[in-house]
Amino acid sequence: MTSGVEEVRTTGRTPGLGKKHMLAAAAVAVFLVLVGVALWLFSGSGNLFPVRVNGKYGYINKSAKLVIAPQFDRADGFSEGLAVVQLNQRWGYIDRSGKLAITPQYDLADPFSEGLALVGTGPSLGYIDKSGRYAINPQFEGAGQFGDGRAPVIVNGRWGYIDKTGRMLINPQFDEGGNFSEGLAVVRLSDKYGYIDVSGKMLITPQFSSAGDFHEGLAVARLDNRFGYIDKSGRVKIAPQFDAAGDFSDGLALVSISGRYGYVGKSGKFAINPQFDQGGNFQAGLAPVWIGNREGYIDRNGKYVWNPAG
Repeated sequence: MTSGVEEVRTTGRTPGLGKKHMLAAAAVAVFLVLVGVALWLFSGSGNLFPVRVNGKYGYINKSAKLVIAPQFDRADGFSEGLAVVQLNQRWGYIDRSGKLAITPQYDLADPFSEGLALVGTGPSLGYIDKSGRYAINPQFEGAGQFGDGRAPVIVNGRWGYIDKTGRMLINPQFDEGGNFSEGLAVVRLSDKYGYIDVSGKMLITPQFSSAGDFHEGLAVARLDNRFGYIDKSGRVKIAPQFDAAGDFSDGLALVSISGRYGYVGKSGKFAINPQFDQGGNFQAGLAPVWIGNREGYIDRNGKYVWNPAG
């Protein structure tokens, strides 16, 4: 679920839950405006989808055929050909055959983005390439994923942006900084969120009480305690009306009203009525949904292709 400046991770909580990570536990309450949606199960792209069977995670294809046997303690979606998995309290990466590509060794690990993945072992965060070698050595208190050739990092309590060599491109100056997506990144100054371009110039004046990354031309923004969507000019395109809201993906976005989750199109009208306890983003035509603690997958018509299972 998108909120504030994407999702946060701390070394004091379970890894694998978000796209941006900090070490200060107090920051969780600031960043995670919307909680309870376990998107770690489905944050990557590709046509293989993590499922839990008898307490272990494997992967199905779009036809709901089990193609990687359940064997992992936890598992994430595929991104750039690799997926994050957990074995024995350590995170590593598998390829699409289910073979370990990078041995589980990290306390936390993110999906690959633009050829690099954020990982952490101990108190600092760095970035590895697909061979498992560090491209940027662990040195940051907090960090996010690469987008548009830039990644947010925290230095001395302020967020700035580095390139893929670790060189600072946008000096640390923000109270929070989100991942770049579609040429913009959400940032916070004081208690309001706005957007900068890749040069660091403020394009949308901070005015929102929380906001998310741009996806498919729209971003979540909160006004008057309700979530809606804005375009890249900062204009409201879908009026704030939801209790919670996620990114657009495959033309649909997960939203919540009165504790139930469904999916809206870009008109703001429901394509799949609120009926789920939790949900995740659509990828390749499928989205994970939960009834209680039972996870299933639905297609864009709201039809189950993998029925909820405990």
